[in-house]
Amino acid sequence: MKGIRIAALMVVLSGILFLTNACGWGWSVSPKEKYDYQERQGELTQQELAPAPIQQKNAAHETSISQVVKKVIPSVVGISTVHTARTTVWDDTEVIEGVGSGVIVHPTGYILTNDHVVGGNPAHITVILKNGDGLKGRTLWSDPTLDLAIVKVEAENLPAAILGDSDQLEVGDTAIAIGTPLGLQFQHTVTAGIISALNRTVQVPTERGQNFMEDLIQTDASINPGNSGGPLVNMRGEVVGINTIKVTSAEGIGFAIPINVAKPVIEHFIKEGSFVTPYIGIVGFDREMARYFKQSENIQEGVYVVDIDERGPAYKAGVRVDDIITRVGNRKVTKMLDLRSAIYSYKVGDKVSIEIIRGGERRTVTMVLRQKPRYK
Repeated sequence: MKGIRIAALMVVLSGILFLTNACGWGWSVSPKEKYDYQERQGELTQQELAPAPIQQKNAAHETSISQVVKKVIPSVVGISTVHTARTTVWDDTEVIEGVGSGVIVHPTGYILTNDHVVGGNPAHITVILKNGDGLKGRTLWSDPTLDLAIVKVEAENLPAAILGDSDQLEVGDTAIAIGTPLGLQFQHTVTAGIISALNRTVQVPTERGQNFMEDLIQTDASINPGNSGGPLVNMRGEVVGINTIKVTSAEGIGFAIPINVAKPVIEHFIKEGSFVTPYIGIVGFDREMARYFKQSENIQEGVYVVDIDERGPAYKAGVRVDDIITRVGNRKVTKMLDLRSAIYSYKVGDKVSIEIIRGGERRTVTMVLRQKPRYK
């Protein structure tokens, strides 16, 4: 058995070497130096940098998509992870590799991706840029409920993507997905479709139990294993979502996380260099989910509190089960995405006013945000 595992490990290592050569990971940097993307691009030949010409004879729709892709694709990265595990102290270490995608959101090396791509404390993270260079990454923040994470590489002058406004999306808009489906040999694959639906709720089984992902963007742009963490882009070349999951039992049903929920997190990292997820201690449903949960059509807009942590900030501030949260600070709340975005714009320790409806009457309470406790 041990011999078989050693042989399997050699096969894995051989595969890594093959991918290293095929993807051009021949560039390295001293741990004390920062990778400079612009300087590195200057080292490449003009032939390598020359973009493929756009065929003007193509249809206008095809040409416009190609122009969008040309604008966005330098910001899309492949992500390779290595986890190590053993069942008991007597077993050999098992090496588990993973592949996903990400998008550069700031020139100094902040990359947005999925929790299921870089979560779980991987032993190694390698970020592969469009030019083939591989940089060592580390996970700074990860949220399994949202399935979002921030990875950092030591670099400067990276080509950051432009973030759009996911609240402005409409069903029928063109959607372009870019990522690394099915392995690094297919990195920077582009698929296109439309926004099929908005505000979808999907139940997802995870290692931590069942998770309801709410307010998702549904698209028929093909999303496959490895596309996870890559951007969903509109026709202005703006990132409007982060690809996350697909329905395996049907064709053309994939989902992305709206970019607006990630914007406050990104802003915290850019301005402060860190972010701790604020915790309020409720389980909430959007109006559509609340209508199903309560079996009632008479449901007002807002977030319905269906469960509450009695040791959490919301309960201590006076929020109770069946309350409807309608405002956080000066921001209106109509769905869970609004609530998360509003709370994430604050920091742990901040005092926040929350408007609720209870028994048809509006009232305002003040809670102090805290870090998520260990017992949760």
